Amino acid sequence: MDICSCSMAQISSSNGFKQHSSPSLAAARSKDVDKEEALQMEAEALAKMQKERGVAGNKQTFHSFSSTRQKAQAHNKQDHDLMVFPESDAKSMEDKLSTIDIEKLTHAELEKLLLDDSFESSKVSALPVSPILSPSVSSQFYLGPTGQRRHWTPGIPAPVTCTLPPIYPSASYTKQTGVFQNGFHPTMSSYHSREPIYLGLPRQAQYISYPLAATTPFHPQGSLPLYPPVLTPEMAKVFDKIASTSEFLKNGKSSTDLEMTAIKSAVSNLPASESCRDVSKFDWLDLDPLSKPKVDSVETLNKAENDGERASSMTAEDPWDAVLLEEKLLVTCHLERKLNGKSSGATVTRSQSLNMRTTQLTKLQGQTSQKDNGTTGVLTENVLPQEIEGQNQELSAFSQAVTKLRTKFPYTNQQTNPGFVLSPVMLQRNISGESASIKVSIEIEEFQQPVTFTCDVSSPVELIIMQALCWVHDDLNEVDIGSYILKVCGQEEVLQNKHCIGSHEYIQNCRKWDTEIKLQLLTHSVICRDLARTEDDDRTPIHLTKHLYKVEKPFREPIIRSSIEELLDVYHKQVNIALRNENRHKAVDHVIKTVRKICSTLDCVETPAITESVKKLRRAVNLPRTKNPEVSLKCDDMSQSSSGSLQPENPLKVSIDQLTRAVEALLQLHVNSCSNSAAVSPGDSRSTKEAWTATEHLQFTIFAAHGISSSWVSNYEKYYLICSLTHNGKDLFKPVQSKKVGTYKNFFYLIKWDELIIFPIQISQLPLESVLCLTLFGILNQSSGSSPDSNKQRKGPEILGQVSLPLFDFRRLLTCGTKLLQLWTSSHPHHVSGMASKKGNMERIVLQIDFPSHAFDIEYKIPQAAKTTVHHSIETLEKPLRERLHAILAKDNTIGLSKEDKEFLWDKRHYCHSHTSSLPKILVSAPHWDWASLPEIYSLLQQWPPLSPLAALELLDSKFADQEVRNTAVNWIETLSDDELTDFLPQFVQALKFETYLDSALVKFLLARALGSVRVAHYLYWLLKDTLYDTKFGVRYEQILGAFLSVCGKRLREELEKQTRLVQLFGMVAERVKQTSGSARQAALQNGMERVQLFFLKNKCRLPLNPSLVAKELNIKACSFFSSNAVPLKVALLNADPLGEEINVMFKVGEDLRQDMLALQMIKIMDKIWLQEGLDLRMVIFKCLSTGKDRGMVELVPASDTLRKIQVEYGVTGSFKDKPLAEWLRKYNPTEEEYDKASENFIYSCAGCCVATYVLGICDRHNDNIMLRNTGHMFHIDFGKFLGHAQMFGSFKRDRAPFVLTSDMAYVINGGEKPTIRFQLFVDLCCQAYNLIRKHASLFLNLLSLMLSSGLPELSGVQDLKYVQDALQPQTTDAEATIFFTRLIESSLGSVATKFNFFIHNLAQLRFSGLPSNDEPILSFSAKTYSLKQDGRIKQVSVFTYQKRYNPDKHYIYVVRVLREGQIEPTFVFRTFDEFQELHNKLGILFPLWKLPGFPNKMVLGRTHIKDVAAKRKVELNSYIQSLMNSSAEVAECDLVYTFFHPLLRDDKVEGIDGIARPTDASPSSPTSGKVGGEVKLSISYRNSTLFIMVMHIKDLVTEDGADPNPYVKTYLLPDTHKTSKRKTKISRKTRNPTFNEMLVYSGYSMETLKQRELQLSVLSAESLRENFFLGGITLSLKDFNLSKETVNWYRLTAVPYL
Repeated sequence: MDICSCSMAQISSSNGFKQHSSPSLAAARSKDVDKEEALQMEAEALAKMQKERGVAGNKQTFHSFSSTRQKAQAHNKQDHDLMVFPESDAKSMEDKLSTIDIEKLTHAELEKLLLDDSFESSKVSALPVSPILSPSVSSQFYLGPTGQRRHWTPGIPAPVTCTLPPIYPSASYTKQTGVFQNGFHPTMSSYHSREPIYLGLPRQAQYISYPLAATTPFHPQGSLPLYPPVLTPEMAKVFDKIASTSEFLKNGKSSTDLEMTAIKSAVSNLPASESCRDVSKFDWLDLDPLSKPKVDSVETLNKAENDGERASSMTAEDPWDAVLLEEKLLVTCHLERKLNGKSSGATVTRSQSLNMRTTQLTKLQGQTSQKDNGTTGVLTENVLPQEIEGQNQELSAFSQAVTKLRTKFPYTNQQTNPGFVLSPVMLQRNISGESASIKVSIEIEEFQQPVTFTCDVSSPVELIIMQALCWVHDDLNEVDIGSYILKVCGQEEVLQNKHCIGSHEYIQNCRKWDTEIKLQLLTHSVICRDLARTEDDDRTPIHLTKHLYKVEKPFREPIIRSSIEELLDVYHKQVNIALRNENRHKAVDHVIKTVRKICSTLDCVETPAITESVKKLRRAVNLPRTKNPEVSLKCDDMSQSSSGSLQPENPLKVSIDQLTRAVEALLQLHVNSCSNSAAVSPGDSRSTKEAWTATEHLQFTIFAAHGISSSWVSNYEKYYLICSLTHNGKDLFKPVQSKKVGTYKNFFYLIKWDELIIFPIQISQLPLESVLCLTLFGILNQSSGSSPDSNKQRKGPEILGQVSLPLFDFRRLLTCGTKLLQLWTSSHPHHVSGMASKKGNMERIVLQIDFPSHAFDIEYKIPQAAKTTVHHSIETLEKPLRERLHAILAKDNTIGLSKEDKEFLWDKRHYCHSHTSSLPKILVSAPHWDWASLPEIYSLLQQWPPLSPLAALELLDSKFADQEVRNTAVNWIETLSDDELTDFLPQFVQALKFETYLDSALVKFLLARALGSVRVAHYLYWLLKDTLYDTKFGVRYEQILGAFLSVCGKRLREELEKQTRLVQLFGMVAERVKQTSGSARQAALQNGMERVQLFFLKNKCRLPLNPSLVAKELNIKACSFFSSNAVPLKVALLNADPLGEEINVMFKVGEDLRQDMLALQMIKIMDKIWLQEGLDLRMVIFKCLSTGKDRGMVELVPASDTLRKIQVEYGVTGSFKDKPLAEWLRKYNPTEEEYDKASENFIYSCAGCCVATYVLGICDRHNDNIMLRNTGHMFHIDFGKFLGHAQMFGSFKRDRAPFVLTSDMAYVINGGEKPTIRFQLFVDLCCQAYNLIRKHASLFLNLLSLMLSSGLPELSGVQDLKYVQDALQPQTTDAEATIFFTRLIESSLGSVATKFNFFIHNLAQLRFSGLPSNDEPILSFSAKTYSLKQDGRIKQVSVFTYQKRYNPDKHYIYVVRVLREGQIEPTFVFRTFDEFQELHNKLGILFPLWKLPGFPNKMVLGRTHIKDVAAKRKVELNSYIQSLMNSSAEVAECDLVYTFFHPLLRDDKVEGIDGIARPTDASPSSPTSGKVGGEVKLSISYRNSTLFIMVMHIKDLVTEDGADPNPYVKTYLLPDTHKTSKRKTKISRKTRNPTFNEMLVYSGYSMETLKQRELQLSVLSAESLRENFFLGGITLSLKDFNLSKETVNWYRLTAVPYL
């Protein structure tokens, strides 16, 4: 046993890791021993090596692993030539074994062989430092599927682990210290759960080992080490034979009779059915980093990592084969394992039998309670509780609730268990009229040709079925129409018989794309129900973890606790050795190391009692060390005494007994912490006290953070915790900060505070859902140079992690006692490709928090609602109060509510019952949520009229933690249809984070809907799977996903597993293609796709994007990749339905598609709102799904191209041309009718895109992420920037226009270069769509608010929601919003920045090296540069006068008089103020050291373009010019100045010369009358004593000369003698069809006054070279209008008199 205990510290060289002698444990742990101990251990190692050197004979090894061993030995010999190399003994043992006939050995001979010293030394290499990852059952009963012992089968080269016989505590390989591919770091704590983990037992652990196929593919470049077997077949035979002897079990294991009975019981109860399926894919890996020493040096870590890669490359030749042969190898991997004892430390088998687990605990208790011949150091019976099911009562209760839920959905009910996908429906107003008809083609089995007929879109599906059956049956009375269904051709989905045919999304899409509607008539008996649940599914017990083994685990790997049992065995034996061994120093050292391993297994938690006991034990044996074993004490006398009667004079006994009690206390601590509830067994009767009577303050002690990594120690100097008490997502009190402390080192590094935290709140005032949040901060070490962050001196404290704990558990009992909270902290992620998923490299530490323990339980009893009923009408309030209340209730969301608003709203809550949707605002305004406040809140909740499902969605946000509120919300949401639920499913999944407890109404609601709908189940699976990457809530989602997989049925589960496997394969191909470059990419794609094709040889598979699409194989020739940065794959799949078309999707890696999913979801919801209001904007809605971290699938829209591709057909400057889009559309729509239809599609879809992209703030818009279908439908792709987070170009935003609307788009909209009435249609569509979305602003704000916790970088705070709220102009009327959006259209259309952005993108995509350098004009308004030599010296220059101009808008221009040498007559040049400003700015750049004269301020109060401002500026500009010309010749005679004063073409026009003679103050004469024609569209309304005249559009204006006018509108309210009612619009340039959308307002007019007035409206053309002329007008008598409502109408312009 001495060697056995030593062997626990040995490390196998097959891992390529350094070898060490057993006492030293590992070189990386050298800090644990002092110099004297190290010398002693080296001496012992040298003596042992010399003694055993004779045994090392034959050097044979496994051929495939020899190179690794040699490399490891060479490396080790260089550094540690005094260390033992156990492999040499192992090799000689192999020779010895080859000469033995194992089968003929007796039990006694086998035992003698096993206990032989040389045999021991041959085994040490396979023993781990800490066997934390070992099978969940003890080694004696590792059984096969049929309950028989397994036999080791040599010759199968799979990654199999071979281990030692069951006498050893664990026979797993020692593992490699390095950064594992699964995300674990060796410096992390290894234990995830707060309870024992046993796979296969219901309602147990939060963190579970998932059986995955043994051949899970890992990329060879990954850093996860694969461990080759180091056991020969001969040795395996010996172990197999030895393990089968009951004598060995008794003698070698020191087991009791009780234990043997338990073993037999377990064997007899082992089920055979599931055992093979539940074996982990990781069974051959030992992934636990904590069984190894902490790595204190980066070099050691890297070495281990590199060696691990070498080892992995030897075993895993090609990860593809492993995935593709997964199903086959899932079975064979068990035969390969062939072990009776432990595997490699991973989870080899997990019985589904409850007896098995009971057996284990009975065994453990038997071991801990036995007296061991009277020796001390024995743990008591109560180390682990006997109440197995109570270990996590919340999971147990949740499992029972799920079981109960499933009974409501029996497999026999075809309504809730159809087994196929129903086609989604969406009710919409039919804008084409009720009589719109469609042509339907129906395939009927009896007919070779499809039956085609026309029907109405509003016809029920049942009627269509009847019409189709008329072709088959003469008498329909004999036919059961209800047994027939219509299946969509090409998709595995069925129309819903009770709905009208036109409401189905499939039909709507066919109408949108103008494609044929193809259906297939089938009976229920024929339809494929391959996803239906069966009787077996309903009978299978609910198991929350059983089916999770095929779901990749981003941060958590299998951690089980059965190894504690083996460690306790080792501990007992080593205690016995210590008390009677010859060398007690060595033995005590082993005892301490075992205790260290126990602590390591238990999350690296080291209690003060253990620390003190270890010190005391070291002191008890602190005698001079010698090489002579005779010095050690004999312990024969000690073995005579019992554990209960220690001799006080023996310090060793006392110390060991104290250490044993400390270990027992640590085990008890973990058992207590594993449950979310108090650590008392259900059988204990404890008195309870109601929480509302508890006056104690909330307090707790922060003791320590355990398991700190060495990298933290070197990078951080101090640590502190921020403790916050939260409810409804906000702090109840100001957070409390702990003291700042450094790290301590005992067994492990820990941060020790031992600080009492007190919150000034009584327990009676705590809401039930109060959550304690602990955030760990690290202060960077200023002196350390090892940190990769060189700027850390300037950085503040860093957040290292966060953990939360509900103060009341699910039974509503107050938390008490010591809690170990697991805090996950993300370090730098490293990317791997083996599992086709990026796994974050997570570090996990454990916070030890001590809550006060009471003699009684403090229970929170939920109060009853108050009986009072108070309802008031809002109209009974005084006017100011009523108006204030209306203003608050009109707000779209709770975001903008001030503290005063909330107080007022809560005070007036009984006046708000008629405003149903105001409930969330009232609840968020409740001042308190403590026990005393709840009756009033619950009363309000009960009496409130039900909210609509979408309004109730807000009550699931983090602002509403109360269970009663959330339950009521779910109750109201129940009325949502499955198809509507699918639209909002991402938000529901996010809302699960805000549930305090697992068994909640929301969880059960989602599971119930998933049981009743395949479509809901499909998307729920992928959304839950994607959220497993959430570091804070991943465990919660894991449990819910486990519950979902246990109820969804075997068939659907297998279908989802196939999809997951397909996604993994695509991910591997995409990674390889992305990593290669140049011509090798095509080869990598071809090779990868051929391997994916192997998957389809035996599988048809539904696509994750859409459960209705079933693919049967790849079309490899059509697969390709895109040339963008992410290098996404284009995947072409053949449809399994022969009537279906090819399926094309894009697969992306390296990009987070969740933001794209969210943006597309919002656009889809917008489109549904528009359709339901009768506005069909013909939006292209494509699917996008994130299938894992930074990877996902996107639907490809057929027959579409990017704008860049279209524009560059006309050269790189195609983005500056107006015709490319129109000509491209005409190419695909050659006839006039087709082109008109395509351009109409373009107008509608472009309007929808403009509104959607503006509201969502979608940025980084360039011509490579805007696409056009050849049917004219425009749509956007790639939503990596949204909510106003613009792409930057240096310090400038690249997206400076509100949305993309370029002149080439306007060309298509207008049907040419000039504005037409079609553009007015476009503006109206935009404004109508915008106003419809504004009515649903609260819905969008609620949906986005629920996503704030999703981790999207651009949706992280209220400021992002505020962007959308501001974009929707919440406080404006529809008319004002129409004006606002019209201005946005004008701004976007005039944006040169957008075209320039497109141009730059064209250049980038064409890989141009740079722009050709052109001689740019020195001034923007002058095409050339002029000099003194060209023009002659200027003698005099002055600002002569100014003139008013109207082109393009009203402005003033300044006339500059210039006299040159040799000229008699001066020349006059005309310059604007902005042009003077440009001259001044460029002079400043040209002459930075010259002091320029002061330039007039551009900013003026009031209006800029008025006469007074112009007169003032004339004087200032004249002074500026004089100063400029009198300055140094270098400045006054530079080319810039002479270019400015050079006459331009505009200066030579007659208008300029004549303008000088004209008096500057002369008023323009009245406009002349011209030809009259056209119509004007007006909106007239009246409210709040104000008349609103919106001038919307004018069409078909005419002029005498045929030139396009510059129209504007002028109005008066007649009679008006003083012309005080004059109002004008802006001027539109060069158009006969202007759009104004401008509001002309007349305030302070009563209704009676207006009835006596007439509105005179005139349309005039503004001319700069002549007088303005009249284009038409109207006079409207206001008494003819119903001013109480808005009137919108077109009015014909006539030649009426005008002012």
